[in-house]
Amino acid sequence: MSHSNMENETINHEIEALLANMSLKEKVGQVNQKLYGWEVYEKTDTGYILTEKFKEHVRIWDGVGVLYGLFRSDPWSAVHFDNGITKDASADVANMIQKYVKEHTRLGIPVLLAEECSHGHQGLDSLITPVNLGIGATWNPELHEKLMAAVAEEVRVKGAHLALVSTLDIIRDPRWGRSEECFSEDPYLASRLTEAVVSGMQGEKSEFIPAEKMAVVLKHFAAQGNGLGGKNAAPASIGERELREIHLPPMIAAIKYGALACMAAYNEIDGIPCHANGYLLNQILRKEFGFKGAVMADGCALDNLVSLTESKEKAAALALENGVDISLWDDVYPALEAAVQRGLVSEEKLNDAVRRVLTLKFKMGLFDKPYMNRAQSKTKENNERINLESARQSIVLLKNEGILPFKKTISKIAVIGPNADSVYNQLGDYTPFQREGSVITVLKGITALMKEAEVVYEQGCGIRSHDEEGIERAVDLAKASDVAIVVVGGSSARNFDAQFDVNGAVIDTTGEEEMDCGENVDTADLELGGQQMQLLKKVMETGTPIAVVLVQGRPHAISWIAEHAKAVISAWYPGQMGGQAIAEILFGDVNPSGRLPVSIPRSSKQLPVFYNYKEGGYKKDYFDMSGSALYPFGFGLSYTQFDYKNQQAERQMLSVSQLSAGEKFSLTVDVTNKGERAGYDVIQLYIKGKGSSITRRVKELKGFKKVWVDAGETKEVTFELGKEELQVFSSQNIYKVEQGSCEIEVGNPVTCLSLDLSIC
Repeated sequence: MSHSNMENETINHEIEALLANMSLKEKVGQVNQKLYGWEVYEKTDTGYILTEKFKEHVRIWDGVGVLYGLFRSDPWSAVHFDNGITKDASADVANMIQKYVKEHTRLGIPVLLAEECSHGHQGLDSLITPVNLGIGATWNPELHEKLMAAVAEEVRVKGAHLALVSTLDIIRDPRWGRSEECFSEDPYLASRLTEAVVSGMQGEKSEFIPAEKMAVVLKHFAAQGNGLGGKNAAPASIGERELREIHLPPMIAAIKYGALACMAAYNEIDGIPCHANGYLLNQILRKEFGFKGAVMADGCALDNLVSLTESKEKAAALALENGVDISLWDDVYPALEAAVQRGLVSEEKLNDAVRRVLTLKFKMGLFDKPYMNRAQSKTKENNERINLESARQSIVLLKNEGILPFKKTISKIAVIGPNADSVYNQLGDYTPFQREGSVITVLKGITALMKEAEVVYEQGCGIRSHDEEGIERAVDLAKASDVAIVVVGGSSARNFDAQFDVNGAVIDTTGEEEMDCGENVDTADLELGGQQMQLLKKVMETGTPIAVVLVQGRPHAISWIAEHAKAVISAWYPGQMGGQAIAEILFGDVNPSGRLPVSIPRSSKQLPVFYNYKEGGYKKDYFDMSGSALYPFGFGLSYTQFDYKNQQAERQMLSVSQLSAGEKFSLTVDVTNKGERAGYDVIQLYIKGKGSSITRRVKELKGFKKVWVDAGETKEVTFELGKEELQVFSSQNIYKVEQGSCEIEVGNPVTCLSLDLSIC
């Protein structure tokens, strides 16, 4: 027996011994994640104390299975620097919780601490990275693996164990407020970045999680990005083939890399809520895909099942029977004890869920080492370098009529717009409160870089406000400056005036609230809000050279800007280092290398515009508007030019049996940097399948390489296409490689080479 198998057998033996000694109430306590983490402590003049609410919960359930959001900070939790847990105190508070549970429960089972890590940790004094849509724009899984390793190490030393990370959602409608949490509209790109998250945060696939790593809870399973009308938690009106082709690949990839947990999605698929979908969670996820990990409910999602079952006990039984192991804040799983006693669900089914929770605890080493040392991360400087590089590579140059990069000899620069100097507008949703100076805004980045120039600033207008008071001041600054940089876009910044639902989602953004993106903030119109277009048009009328910078959580419809502006950059929400990254690109220190992870529409009227639509005989355009995207998926400019030549295939024909046995097509292409600046190129490989038993997509991304090419240099890039890339979910509802042919495109959406491959 291998060492790994011996370790696994030891874990299983210990779990079974523990499980046999647990009461029904203790078992329910392990799967019942009822508490909000910020409710379990109070900050006093002398330190931190545990609340009576926490102690009462421990007494009732004789333990705590999982505790969510101990370190969470934001307007919903109302946790900030005055009352929250700072980085230097985090391990002490985590240890206090573990010690109390160990000493005040019969079995002393340690607690799993779960934390939001969608783009860095949602806790005080944390690294805040570009949002996922920005990470998607990097097209660089290797870089993202390093970034996620940095996040895991930082959060682990605080005492947390589970990192909740959005990776599974595929953006199919940018009106959805949670678009920023998606890597891409494409499943292949999202899958490669999901692998990077799992590998970076958990480490190499093994029985135990290393001391500096965390287990990942991947969100959300499944098809949440396909909500009807782009509305949050709306039904996904799709068939199983669409589900499997578009929405399941990231989870398949995650399982191969050893993912230990995932979170069920709020939406329903074909009339069945994901939290009650045994076919999805038990049949497909566990039996077919081989997932051995735990499934966590989303916040209060199980409460929604009461409308189906008309009782909490029946709702609890329904969720448990259909594959949900861990609850989150709801009033349903506290009723599991009664559900088992009434015979609504078997105790053995509960045992399965408890086994998965205990397995996570053993894999994290909690039974041997429940306490964290106070030693803090010593890699802050390195982590910030990785964060800065991620921000740089996330920025996409959409248009440049020769004015970028700006010359550093410029003497006066006007920095204008609602996102030019707004800390929280730059960070996205699920963001903790920030210390003064922890975020480099665009204004600060330009001021620091251009020390010899005079840099002047005017906000001009808000994101949604109709106040025009600052527009004329902005115009005056632009007139008197050599160049103007206008920073517009959106905001997912929450504030204390917003109204929140019980699960933390924003309910109301009326009044002075500037938030126009984020969870539950869905928009019908993708145009820039408020007076932003008025501001931009007035500034452009001055004749001063202008670059437009979009800081945003979704692709906005920018047809007018694309037509009239001479330079346009999309920076998404670039994180704490974003202002420096934007400045470096505007003034030529960095060559932009981002490529679009999502198509940019001309108008919300033409949605959907994702690139990988189904091929067919229907008309692509509307009578009154083009059906194509304004900027296509994969698009992005550079300060140099790349050329592709000599595309070749080692073999142009393989049989189904050869591919099924593991053989692959090998293709090469030469990429040449024809310009005078070194830079990254993203070489993309697409296939268009022909002769299948099902209708195919007009093209599908099946490979990409991000390659650094020096000026004048030529590099040979190799791709492989095998069973995984070429198989389809056939008309027989099985994954298989089918006979036929594939048209291959290699390059980018504007310039590419093509050849045909045959499968016999």
